[in-house]
Amino acid sequence: MWDDAFPSFLIGLREGLEAGLIVSILVATLVRADARSRLPQVWTGVLAAIAMALSFGAVLTFTAASLSATAQEAFGGTLSVVAVAFVTAMVFWMRRSARSLSGEIKEKVTGALAMGSGMLIVTSFLAVGREGLETALFLWTTAQAAGESAGPMAGAAIGLVLAAGLCWGLYRRVLKINLTKFFTATGAVLIVIAAGVLGYGLRDLQEGGVLPGKTAYAVDLSGSVDAGSWYSTLVQGVFNLTPTMTGLQVTAYVGYLVVVMTLFVRGVRATTPKPAPERPAAGADEAEGARRRPAWVIPVAVVAVPAVLAGLVVALARPKPAGDQTVAVSETECGKGFSAPRPGRQTFQMHNTGSKTSEVYLVDPASNAVYGEIEGLAPGTTRDLVATVAGGTYAWRCVPTGGKAVTSKSVSVSGGGAAQAVVPVSEQDLAAPLKAYKAYVDQGLATLVGQTRTLSDDIAGGHLDKARTDWLTAHRTYSSLGAAYGTFEDFDKKINGRADGLPDGVHDTDFAGFHRLEYGLWHGEPADSLKAPAQQLTSDVSGLRAAFPRQDFDPGDLPLRAHEILENTLQFELTGDTDEGSGTNLATADANLAGTRELLTVLKPLLTTRAPKLLPTVDADIARVQKLLDAAHQGDRWTPVDRLDAASRQRLNGATGQLLEDLAPIPDLLEIRKSA
Repeated sequence: MWDDAFPSFLIGLREGLEAGLIVSILVATLVRADARSRLPQVWTGVLAAIAMALSFGAVLTFTAASLSATAQEAFGGTLSVVAVAFVTAMVFWMRRSARSLSGEIKEKVTGALAMGSGMLIVTSFLAVGREGLETALFLWTTAQAAGESAGPMAGAAIGLVLAAGLCWGLYRRVLKINLTKFFTATGAVLIVIAAGVLGYGLRDLQEGGVLPGKTAYAVDLSGSVDAGSWYSTLVQGVFNLTPTMTGLQVTAYVGYLVVVMTLFVRGVRATTPKPAPERPAAGADEAEGARRRPAWVIPVAVVAVPAVLAGLVVALARPKPAGDQTVAVSETECGKGFSAPRPGRQTFQMHNTGSKTSEVYLVDPASNAVYGEIEGLAPGTTRDLVATVAGGTYAWRCVPTGGKAVTSKSVSVSGGGAAQAVVPVSEQDLAAPLKAYKAYVDQGLATLVGQTRTLSDDIAGGHLDKARTDWLTAHRTYSSLGAAYGTFEDFDKKINGRADGLPDGVHDTDFAGFHRLEYGLWHGEPADSLKAPAQQLTSDVSGLRAAFPRQDFDPGDLPLRAHEILENTLQFELTGDTDEGSGTNLATADANLAGTRELLTVLKPLLTTRAPKLLPTVDADIARVQKLLDAAHQGDRWTPVDRLDAASRQRLNGATGQLLEDLAPIPDLLEIRKSA
């Protein structure tokens, strides 16, 4: 968490110390002017500034939450750029003002004393309020960059507490700090951090479609840098530098850093102290005849007013939720209670008023595109369906179990841009990809039959060295057929079963197939003890080859396997969990990757029309993983997983994890929906 907390810690320390110094000077000035009775007015102004900063943070958070994903990217990117502007101005202001801050504040307090209590509240409010707004804005942007709020909030809290302690020590004259050097050093670090925030903000604007160049990468180190490693996480958290950065990000980062740091360093050299003259303190309190208000009225008001205003802003900024609409789901009342919603992210309460469990979809009735769905809505139950609504036509489609699909009356929505929808897939759509993939599997099984016979002959003839080579060839062939494992039924356990769970482990009589032979071939077992397992493997493969054309291959399995093949690779092969002595887990992973590539080839026509940007991203991910696997073997010799150096293993795991993340949408995109 420290990598995400450090930037916020620094801003909390710096802004907290700046605000704390201002408050300390205010208090000290009043004490020296023998105006202690005015101290509550200072604290009232400080309290108002804190309330305003918290309210501002709430407005940012809840306003952004009501936007669509694309709008959130644009909103966050814009505020990141604004935050960089604020931080840059703050750095230069404190560098210039650190030496004369005390004199300037004392001069303002002296004037406020002469003008009355209201001006003293305003003076302290304005002096502290600016720091509070800057802190709230910067914390919000760093939390957005980190993807979570715990680290940034913890860092800011620690920084503020430390700043409060330092200010107390300075006020009590316990500590002495060269403020000019302090603000110069922290200013230089903040400039580096702000450069990263600027790059992150511009990337958000590219993701939100505000700026071009989203896929124009100037730096792509994802194939050689593990994004999940501790050092990568630290650099990303503190400096917002990522393994992949666009040309705009890099240009802005370098340009900002060079220009701003140069100006900052030159300014440090040129700055000379300009002490402000101290004026005598003003007179005493206002006339006693003024009507006194209760002491609690103003503090309560200054806290309540920003909170109420923030609540009004959030309420006005967020679209009215459609959660007030309870929409009926049944064969006879599908869509009852549905009226045209406002554009934006909406929540609908779907209530099953029928007697059957149902699926329900929010669709475009013209194209059948799906904007949101709930599966398995039981009779009498209510569940929320969240969807982003934009300009277009919408209707509800209810599909009761065992019944026919029913479509509600449609409604039209204007404005709001475009909402992302999924064009439904039918079994007919998957028929051609399934046919092509079954032909691929059938050909692979035919090849495998010959390879296992060769392996069996090697063992029967006592040629165990050759058997080890032919074992790997056959096992790689089988491992490239991953999308069909669910179809192979009991044959998969016989051919590629593991010893895990067997009473006697690798010595159990039920341990069979490739891994049984692997254990024997790499643990010095004689050929005679391996003849029977080898013959049984050949028989099982031949049986599978004959049974496969008649086996039920669920077309819905194809999209699922696009993700699951490599999920198993990451879990079993890249951990070495299935190794029985050959050390060839990476060869198996390579075969799994080839199988995934073949599966994506047959699914390409469906994916291209539904997510045109997905396959180029996945292809780049596959190329990275392939490059890392190619580096792990020379000829037929593969590096065992446990002999990979830590950096290589982290890179391979990171690249495979990224590939899995980018493959994850495929099952949803190509799910067979009963909405047509």
